[in-house]
Amino acid sequence: MSFTSASSIGRTAFRQNRKLQIFLAVFIAFWAWTFIGTPDRTNWFTENTLTMLFIAGLVLSHRRFKFSDLSYTLMFVYILLHVYGAMHTYAENPLGYWLKDRLGWERNHYDRIVHFSFGFLLAYPMRDYFKNHFNWPNWVCWVLPVEITMSFSAAYELIEWAVADVFFPAEGVAYLGSQGDVWDAQKDMGLAFTGAVLAMVLWSTARRMRKKS
Repeated sequence: MSFTSASSIGRTAFRQNRKLQIFLAVFIAFWAWTFIGTPDRTNWFTENTLTMLFIAGLVLSHRRFKFSDLSYTLMFVYILLHVYGAMHTYAENPLGYWLKDRLGWERNHYDRIVHFSFGFLLAYPMRDYFKNHFNWPNWVCWVLPVEITMSFSAAYELIEWAVADVFFPAEGVAYLGSQGDVWDAQKDMGLAFTGAVLAMVLWSTARRMRKKS
């Protein structure tokens, strides 16, 4: 079984892609588990709205563009992190509390982990899409994911504000998960940006080293 990367030419359709089929099965089972186990169904639906749109976009666009196996793997890991965060709300996530106790953190940092992962795990799939769908120049495909990550992070913070303060004020505190930090939004955007920059540096370095070997 081969494992395609962004530079691979051939992309396997879903019907023949066993890895993608396993990812989908695991995701559906995990998603159902978080829905059954969540103590707050309203927050679960609110947090998962963008997840539903993201999955729908991947399904509807699959015939026109197939991501590499590596890109699907990175997106799969990120979606699981986000869905698990939505189960208990980010501020009350059990894994975050476990890390807090083990590492001596002052707060539950699970939300910061996911924001960093947004940039670190999704920048490469964006590069995959720009390079193989639009065939844009290499430098554009390395830089644009970082810029888009920053833009999406800012847009997400605005969406959070609208949802928490305008549409669902009763769920506002749980949905925002700021835990009293007045700079929470800025730190979240900074972590996503840092993750995207780090991902692009690491992948570009690995690509150059592979060419030299």
